[in-house]
Amino acid sequence: MLKSNNSTNGQQLEKRQRVAIVGAGFGGMQAAQSLARSGVEVMLIDRNNYQTFVPLLYQVATAQIEPEKIAYPIRTIVRSSPNIRFLMAEVEHIDFANKVIKTDNTSITYDYLVLATGSQTQFLGIPGASEYAFSMRNLGEAIALRERIFSCFEKAAQHSDPISREHLLTFAIVGGGGTGVEVAGALSESLKVLAKDYPTLDLRQGRIILLQSSDRLLPDLPQKLGNYTYKRLLQMGVKVHLNAKVSRVIRGGVYLHDGESIPAATVVWTAGMEAVYPTISEKLFITAKSKLIVNPTLQLPGRSNVYAIGDLAYVEQRGKPLTGVAPEALQQGVAVAKNIKRHLQGKKPQRFKYFNKGRLAIIGSYSGVGKIGPFEFGGFLGWFMWLGVHLVYLPGYRSRLLVLLSWLHTYLVGDRTARSIVFSKTTLQKTPERLYR
Repeated sequence: MLKSNNSTNGQQLEKRQRVAIVGAGFGGMQAAQSLARSGVEVMLIDRNNYQTFVPLLYQVATAQIEPEKIAYPIRTIVRSSPNIRFLMAEVEHIDFANKVIKTDNTSITYDYLVLATGSQTQFLGIPGASEYAFSMRNLGEAIALRERIFSCFEKAAQHSDPISREHLLTFAIVGGGGTGVEVAGALSESLKVLAKDYPTLDLRQGRIILLQSSDRLLPDLPQKLGNYTYKRLLQMGVKVHLNAKVSRVIRGGVYLHDGESIPAATVVWTAGMEAVYPTISEKLFITAKSKLIVNPTLQLPGRSNVYAIGDLAYVEQRGKPLTGVAPEALQQGVAVAKNIKRHLQGKKPQRFKYFNKGRLAIIGSYSGVGKIGPFEFGGFLGWFMWLGVHLVYLPGYRSRLLVLLSWLHTYLVGDRTARSIVFSKTTLQKTPERLYR
């Protein structure tokens, strides 16, 4: 079993209660930081040694910022907290009865466990989606999509056939939620910005197609804001198809339920997510999207020392499930830390209550939408507030400065600098063979 190797205070640490946190995303990291200097030993476990700022993944995919600007070292975040230890490992199995976490290289005991393993792309059983569509849930996938996009530009520049060019420059985005809208808007901006780099291309041939299965965009925001987003994307040149359900994804396009086929060299999948977690020794209560049902205190039923937060947990408030955005995970991380402290003090844990500070979504071309309390707004104010909020939440002063400079360069100079292509394995697997002929 993994034990502390702190020689000066080893015996004291071994007597401490150990809190193991699996996953260093928004919720897991917040739980660890909230337990800093609390008198417990915190073991933070993640397969990566960096935390990804997920809301800006689409900007990596569309070459607005470099990947390293949104990947912040976990050890740098926790180095000022002496009771937090970080372990880079893949968790393979958790034994609730014996309170043991088995990783790919060691085993760890715990007294309290916080599961914050997040989510992965859900392809909804659509044939061909996992094989041929690009998802964007982690840094590697965002980089692969970026490489794919610019591979298409480079290949189109070599083609004289207008039909081949149009196909290479057609991007179909499945899912009209926040991420789908962000990708569509950013790609639209890219087509305008990159015209000077590809003088042989008429980038007006480029097509960005957004496919939404329901009758509106941004279903988590009021109808009025969804309508504004729809009109704004049309003005930006994005073709929006509502009530367009994808039935199949193939190499080079998608099919809809009504039989229509849409040729597209690149298909981007933003239509769904599902919780992901390691194998566990006991049967869990699971709901839609593989989420774990938790008590109002965020504890697993029957296991008072195990908590689940973030995308992993199914939490209802006022009769509606929470949507899985970063502010929810952050507040849950704080709530779990408080409840663990209450455990140690012999007190009962408290119910989690989410305080909704509002929702924002960026469209592009200096426009966005938002709802804060009873106030709904769109346009420049929504765009500016989205940038400001995400800049504040981005970890690390250096990262904030570099991202701010990248944004200034993008919007003032009108350029995209992060356009290198290294042909990742993911890119090659999902690329039609003829693209490289």
